[in-house]
Amino acid sequence: MARYTGCKNRIARRFGVNIFGRARNPLIHKANPPGVHGARRRKKSDFGLQLEEKQKLKAVYGMISEKQLVGYYKKALKLPGTTAQLLAEMLECRLDNVVYRLKFGSTIFAAQQLVSHGHILVNGKKVDRRSFVVKPGMVVSIKENSQKMKSINESLESSLHSVPEYLSQEKEKYSGQLLTHPEVEQISWPIEINLAEICDFLAHTT
Repeated sequence: MARYTGCKNRIARRFGVNIFGRARNPLIHKANPPGVHGARRRKKSDFGLQLEEKQKLKAVYGMISEKQLVGYYKKALKLPGTTAQLLAEMLECRLDNVVYRLKFGSTIFAAQQLVSHGHILVNGKKVDRRSFVVKPGMVVSIKENSQKMKSINESLESSLHSVPEYLSQEKEKYSGQLLTHPEVEQISWPIEINLAEICDFLAHTT
């Protein structure tokens, strides 16, 4: 699976938020958005605003690809329920995101790397696919021989983010469980995201 290798700080500065939760805040020295500073910025069209919302959502979940996002949206359309809620649920239950939410990785990118490198178990079996969908009741844990990794232990002790209520964590066992599908209101994003605008955008462009 393709991995994002572009400049993460540039994206953070574009949105004006430490969107990836990095310990070294990328906004400290360059708080302005990338580009020519001081130039007059045009008011964005409705299309531009919706596009930006979509870009924010993709960034929050580790710069997932356009193809992946569209795939989740099309799946959500076919299921009973609110499309925006189902879309958020699918993204939030990705294995890499659950690993991040359980604080095994300090950032979503660190979590992606843990999964890809085979450090993660789901119900006791190794899963190295970042897009694997975690279902309620599944236990996500760190392989025994990976539990001494400095990066994992530092992340577990960090106070940069907390474990959400739809997950349970057993820090001493390096494991956690998805208790239930999360509601949109329970999901803590580092930046405000308008899911309805994103769904409307995708409805007209896919």
